[in-house]
Amino acid sequence: MSPQVAGLLQLTALIAALALAYRPLGDYMARVYSSEKNYRPEKWIYKAVGANPAAEMRWPAYLRAVLAFSAVSVLFLYLMQRAQGSLPGSLGFSSIDPDQAFNTAASFVANTNWQSYYGEQAMGHVVQTGGLAVQNFLSAAVGMAVAVALVRGFARSRTGELGNFWADLVRGTVRILLPISVIGAIVLVACGAIQNFSGIHEVGQFMGGTQEWNGGAVASQEVIKELGTNGGGYFNANSSHPFENPDPFSNLFEIFLILLIPFALTRTFGRMVGSLKQGYAILGAMAVIWIGFTALMMWTEFAHRGPAFEIAGGAMEGKETRFGIAGSSIFAVATTLTSTGAVNSFHSSYTGFGGGITMLGMQLGEIAPGGVGSGLYGMLIMAIIAVFIAGLMVGRTPEYLGKKIGTRQIKLAACYILVTPALVLGFTAVAMALPTPADSMTNAGAHGFSEILYAYTSGANNNGSAFAGLNADTQWFNTTIGIAMLLGRFLPMVFVLALAGSLAEQKPVPETAGTLRTDKPLYAGLLVGTILIITGLTYFPALALGPLAEGLAS
Repeated sequence: MSPQVAGLLQLTALIAALALAYRPLGDYMARVYSSEKNYRPEKWIYKAVGANPAAEMRWPAYLRAVLAFSAVSVLFLYLMQRAQGSLPGSLGFSSIDPDQAFNTAASFVANTNWQSYYGEQAMGHVVQTGGLAVQNFLSAAVGMAVAVALVRGFARSRTGELGNFWADLVRGTVRILLPISVIGAIVLVACGAIQNFSGIHEVGQFMGGTQEWNGGAVASQEVIKELGTNGGGYFNANSSHPFENPDPFSNLFEIFLILLIPFALTRTFGRMVGSLKQGYAILGAMAVIWIGFTALMMWTEFAHRGPAFEIAGGAMEGKETRFGIAGSSIFAVATTLTSTGAVNSFHSSYTGFGGGITMLGMQLGEIAPGGVGSGLYGMLIMAIIAVFIAGLMVGRTPEYLGKKIGTRQIKLAACYILVTPALVLGFTAVAMALPTPADSMTNAGAHGFSEILYAYTSGANNNGSAFAGLNADTQWFNTTIGIAMLLGRFLPMVFVLALAGSLAEQKPVPETAGTLRTDKPLYAGLLVGTILIITGLTYFPALALGPLAEGLAS
């Protein structure tokens, strides 16, 4: 069997698995977020934090809860890292330096999981499991809560109430993320991923010396890293490490986990707004972009240029032989079109065009299908922009799901889509202009520029993957990428929740013969075109200086 055919079979199996899970999981999540029943463990949590899950919140109160909870999470994780040297189970590792502790705390709370350290050489068991893994759950649940608040904004009318953040946070964690993670961890352990609290030990003689490995609760952290679209690996090699991702089946299973909730949330959206067809339209737009990017990546990496590529069967540099080009390409697209950032190969070693595809996937806003929660609300923002453009074409006031899209809504949507490009391009320009950041570049020319552009693209879009040639463990990059991650995560949430509040206050507009049908393939195509055009116009000059220049020169 040729590698290309094997890759096509993997992609087909993945699509089939996602299709089987789509309906039951999407409907289940809709019931979770619509339920008025609280389970006993949830009541204990509400009592501990002093929250009333039945109290409805308007958007300013919902936003304050999101920001307050996230701020406390950053502080807690920062202090845990600074105190690591005094904690039990630290494996003898010292406390983390202030700039790196800030970067890591901001990263995991912002669902970015950017790592400027070697996981197995810096973090002990307590910080890994009690700090980083906990934030993998909580940051994902925060994103889902904000997405559900926006969906309620479309579903409700003549009220500014968007639900209760604490109830959404707890239910998302306890009823959705935890059960799936338990099952997923068992699957990964069965595949060969490790799950223990072993200390550091020598494993044998290598090149005249010994090599030391340490164990850890890897399978349980790996599953939520993928399921919650987090991405931070227990080991520096991330999902290319055999302890995290042992074989081709575990590789496909991890891709399945990455895409599972973001795709299923479109069903939840359709169920909660009372029109499954609306959910299918959003799903269709996401699927077209995802399949298109995957096909383009596989074609780029399989293309034979020169005898070395022909002997290897394609661009094998930086890829694990047990996954091959197909398994690596599918993983790379899945992780950069979502906010996961996990890697089973090294994107810096991809072809020029291949590296550009991973970068463009993040620059789209990670909405195909995007991060857990963030992908759905990002796509709904683009849906509003597409409706507005369609309204301009025919001279009608734009409407979406029975809500008028007026000046206030468009301003909020425009602010949302401008935040991350401003952060990415602004920080990249400053880093290239200053002499010190450039010293971290391993490569010169177009690829060196791509290293820095990729770093800020990854940080501001809350992805977390990197072009590995960049030394990001410096005060400059730890601080500026940390700031980009926090602003890139929470500033857009301000506009999302403000938009949700403005929509919830409206009364529904009756559908007429002139109403744009947003549940049809024509609209889905318009939505895809809007996404590509807006992103292309924003990032094309920067991409032309980096991956496009490198690809054309090779």
